[in-house]
Amino acid sequence: MAARTRSSMRLFWRAVLDGWAIAAPFWRAPGERMAWVLLGAVVALTLSAVWLNVRFNMWNNSFYDTLQNHDLAGFWRQLGLFGVLAAAFIVVAVYRQYLQQVLYMRWRTWLTERLDQGWLQPGTAYRVGAAGSARIDNPDQRIAEDARGFVSSTLDLSLGLLNSTVTLVSFAGILWGLSGSLVLPLLSGVSVPGYMLWVALVYSVLGTWAAHRLGRPLVGLSGEQQKREADFRYALVQVRDNAEAIALARGEPREGQRLFHRFDAVRANWDALILTTKRLTWFSAGYGQLANVFPILAAAPRYFSHAIQLGGLMQTAQAFGQVQGALSWIIDAYPRLADWRATVNRLTLFAAACRDDRQTAADGRTPQIERSAVDRRELRLESLVLLAADGHEIVRVPQARFDTGQRTLITGPSGAGKSSMLRAVAGIARGGSGRIVLPAQAKLMFVPQRPYLPEGSLREALAYPRAVDEFDPKAVALALMHAGLGRYADRLDKSMRWASVLSPGEQQRVHFARVLLQQPDWVFLDESSSALDEDSEREMYQALFDFCAATTVISVGHRASLRPLHDHAWSIRNGAAIDRLATGVSSP
Repeated sequence: MAARTRSSMRLFWRAVLDGWAIAAPFWRAPGERMAWVLLGAVVALTLSAVWLNVRFNMWNNSFYDTLQNHDLAGFWRQLGLFGVLAAAFIVVAVYRQYLQQVLYMRWRTWLTERLDQGWLQPGTAYRVGAAGSARIDNPDQRIAEDARGFVSSTLDLSLGLLNSTVTLVSFAGILWGLSGSLVLPLLSGVSVPGYMLWVALVYSVLGTWAAHRLGRPLVGLSGEQQKREADFRYALVQVRDNAEAIALARGEPREGQRLFHRFDAVRANWDALILTTKRLTWFSAGYGQLANVFPILAAAPRYFSHAIQLGGLMQTAQAFGQVQGALSWIIDAYPRLADWRATVNRLTLFAAACRDDRQTAADGRTPQIERSAVDRRELRLESLVLLAADGHEIVRVPQARFDTGQRTLITGPSGAGKSSMLRAVAGIARGGSGRIVLPAQAKLMFVPQRPYLPEGSLREALAYPRAVDEFDPKAVALALMHAGLGRYADRLDKSMRWASVLSPGEQQRVHFARVLLQQPDWVFLDESSSALDEDSEREMYQALFDFCAATTVISVGHRASLRPLHDHAWSIRNGAAIDRLATGVSSP
């Protein structure tokens, strides 16, 4: 049991250090002086609230003494004083909550931007999401929910701990002075000074120990609950995004089973969570109820011996409650501490994965990409080796060169590494070695098989990732027309989920329209016409050749119909090399 306790404490302190590592950059940021002002104000208001509680404690003594003495004038004076103290307490409570919420949003904004920046480094979101690592599930939840929970819980728990510490220091002296000494007849009349303080200490320590024993499983269960809830939400999003394919396949029953399976995992962990919470609540509720009468029972001997009056008894009971509450802070905060620890763990792993991804490239564990030092008009691959997520080799390219102005088709069996080559040139390879030399000052564009149409207007989709105002409206409409989407010209500025409106073939036409509009020097097409019929495919390539005559085209594809559309054809065979199959194939 002692070993388990030590292990649990080590994990807790590790979470504290990890939490500080997440929080510290915000408080050290040069532009966050206002955050310190807000924190200082919140701390000052917290201390003011404790001071007001001390004043209420003193008021209790005087108020109940006036009742015992039937002092009507004193009774009204004490009610007036209570009104002043209550008004001050309300003002402090309101502004403490308000300023804490302002600080919360400021901190959350900073943390969200920091996580976004780490995740959206070139290629990082793709590599982290596609790395197959079970520890980095649902990055969207980590940025949205975990960042929110971390900031909220850190502020609440830190300020709660501060409040409890100051309350303990403030009321411990009061309780010591009110307690007097208790003579223990069974111990030969030994006198215990400040005995109520010792009773509160023992009562709280025993309660904290019991709460820790009962609530320890909450840490693991809370973390697992967050993961399973996120998995269930992701499954729902998949159904929403693929509703047409599911409907066409009549896959609703199968999806229902899959969703039920995901939710059943949520329910099973929830059952374990609430059973543990129930045991902890049995204890904490009983502990709290006993705390209401325990101090009066402990102070009763002095009251009935006429050592103190009714006001002194009530003041002692309240002071005992404040000390006991401060010492028992961990009992009340245990569920939130469990959630906080799980949240810190998830954010730490996510930040580490993004950092490790950047470090992998810095350490040379991915192909090195550089621009040609002179104005060369070729793309070179030198000793290129590409690895899959599990570390096995996909393809090896000893030497290859692509010249400006060529139209090259890369073919090969599925899984041979064709798309991986394009990803390596784009700088998002997961692992490998070698060198890729890009043409000096050339503008490159990559067109994947599965188009990405961000929510917004069609004009924004065509300009992506650049700003809309960089392009002449007439040029946008012309690109749309030559891509065979002229019927949407009157809806260019209408915002909607275009990925749901357009068919897969139309979405690929949008990507061709994007190329026609943005006029890159080099374009890499990865199965970018697979959803089009052969005539439409030829139409799109012809538009590309006509309106982007100076653009170098490198295509990946399987169709034989692509061969006549390119000057050169290459094939990846057995993952060992790239062999030139043909030169001077007739162009359209």
